[in-house]
Amino acid sequence: MGRPRKFNERDVVAAARRQFNETGYHGTSVDDLSRATGLSKGSLYGAFGDKEALFLRIFEEYCAGSEEGVAALVEGPEDQAIDRLRGWLTAPDDDTGRPGCLLAKATAELASENDAVATRSLATYEGLLDSCRLLVEQAQRAGHVDRAADAEALGGLILTTQRGLEALAKAGVDAKTRNRIAAAAVDSITLPAS
Repeated sequence: MGRPRKFNERDVVAAARRQFNETGYHGTSVDDLSRATGLSKGSLYGAFGDKEALFLRIFEEYCAGSEEGVAALVEGPEDQAIDRLRGWLTAPDDDTGRPGCLLAKATAELASENDAVATRSLATYEGLLDSCRLLVEQAQRAGHVDRAADAEALGGLILTTQRGLEALAKAGVDAKTRNRIAAAAVDSITLPAS
């Protein structure tokens, strides 16, 4: 019988996720993970397998959380769908940028060489697109978006805007500028108030 673990697995995974998010998959060594988590290499391997297995676990959890977060926006009154979209795209005024999106980073770095990452990235983006489409359809039924408009394309426009805003935040573009862009994107699909 193996010795009981003397670490909090959730804390270790969170520390490893921060390290991968900061330095990327290829830029993160097992030594880096050991320093970030406080575990020896042997403990890391014993608990999580190799570096790739740990990364894939973290990536799966991140993707699932991203999908769940956007799917939750679909819940609520249809006449508030535009407000929920606007809220999703809008950063707090004091926001100075985010550490960046692990989904975007991993897709750019690994999707061309790692089938598991490519498959999970595509599934995640498809889930996000579907949630955005559903929000647009709600707004259409509420009379806030033209019913004849292509809800799938407009949902894609919203998701693309959100992804671009994340990249701008990572680059250091201030929240005020990003929020003007977010407002313009939502306003561009919204019918004028009558």
